[in-house]
Amino acid sequence: METLEFVIYPDGRVQEKVTGIAGTTCADVTAALEAQLGQVLRVEPTSEYYAQSVADANAVQTQVTFSEW
Repeated sequence: METLEFVIYPDGRVQEKVTGIAGTTCADVTAALEAQLGQVLRVEPTSEYYAQSVADANAVQTQVTFSEW
């Protein structure tokens, strides 16, 4: 299940946590929100960030299977 969790601190800082999205897609999902929230001070990728989704894995296999020879 894809989840976006936000913690809003009294000083205005917002902490965002994304779970359930494999690969770098989480950056695409949150880009518009982050643009509206303001300056991003820190990014801490999780293990899910480095995991490949099934679609990404298939794309890599396709790229490896086909060559320009």
